[in-house]
Amino acid sequence: MEANAKLYTLNYNEVKTYLWAAIFVACNMALPQLFHMIPQGGIIFAPLSLVILAGAYKFGWKVGLLAAVASPLVNHYVFGQPAWGVLQVMILKLVVLALAAGLTAQYFKKVTLPLIIGVVLAAEVIGGLGELALTGGIAATIEDFTIGWPGLLLQIIGTYLICKYLP
Repeated sequence: MEANAKLYTLNYNEVKTYLWAAIFVACNMALPQLFHMIPQGGIIFAPLSLVILAGAYKFGWKVGLLAAVASPLVNHYVFGQPAWGVLQVMILKLVVLALAAGLTAQYFKKVTLPLIIGVVLAAEVIGGLGELALTGGIAATIEDFTIGWPGLLLQIIGTYLICKYLP
């Protein structure tokens, strides 16, 4: 499936870059609150990842990078989540996801399910290796696939639909 979609590559000297990044940070403050009402909802659905993936794919890696760093920091200071011990790993994984999504969209200039699947899998592997290097444990990375598979599907389908239907 390929979507006819308008993709953007916004730069740091454009107001739109900061506006979209702020919108994604705001979404990343509201969405996790909804998913945390479900037991283990944050682990299962990884709501921050959906917004970062869709934002970076649609508006470019620079918007994604700003939102990837700011979202977990703002959430931590406002809501206490993610916990301080997880914050570093979360930022690393979201930065990898934002870069992978934005650069893939910039290079291929189209939205397809195989491309988005590739981005998600590549980001999970690279982010998982980073997590392993930072924590020395692989259990959380394995949970991303065993417990978090609904979230991975949500990221893939959600990003495809957002990129296709958001002007």
